[in-house]
Amino acid sequence: MELKTRRVRFAGFVTNSDGGASMRQMAKNMTDCIDGFLLGKSHLIMDNDTRFSQAFCKILSDEGIQSVRIPPRSPNCNAYIERFMRSIKEEALDQMIFFGEGSLRKAVNEYLVHYHEARNHQGLNNQLITPLENPPDVSKPVQTTERLGGMLKSYRRAA
Repeated sequence: MELKTRRVRFAGFVTNSDGGASMRQMAKNMTDCIDGFLLGKSHLIMDNDTRFSQAFCKILSDEGIQSVRIPPRSPNCNAYIERFMRSIKEEALDQMIFFGEGSLRKAVNEYLVHYHEARNHQGLNNQLITPLENPPDVSKPVQTTERLGGMLKSYRRAA
């Protein structure tokens, strides 16, 4: 999550312990010189999960990104992402049954679209993370947008 904009990027997830190879690959993907979303960033705040190994942090430091670990049992040190994780679990993931990695990945990506394009954020003065291209016309009827089979709904006037 970029703290300034509240934009969340989904780097992926790890389903098994493979000696850290998948996390090293994830670090390489995040710092890729073409489309890595850590480009231009100076810090990565992370918890004390053992998956964030020395090899993972070394790849980041080689790209000029400082790894900052929060103290154990201190969720307020990373409150923004903790709140996001609570939201995605309560609003979507806890209400679904997944039949594989593909369905979980699709659900997370659909939630991210909803989070960025349809959900106002108090920390951003009740604005959307991705602003509307055209301002709504107040004379038009209200339209409903549904995601994840109707679990996530948003309402706005037609542009």
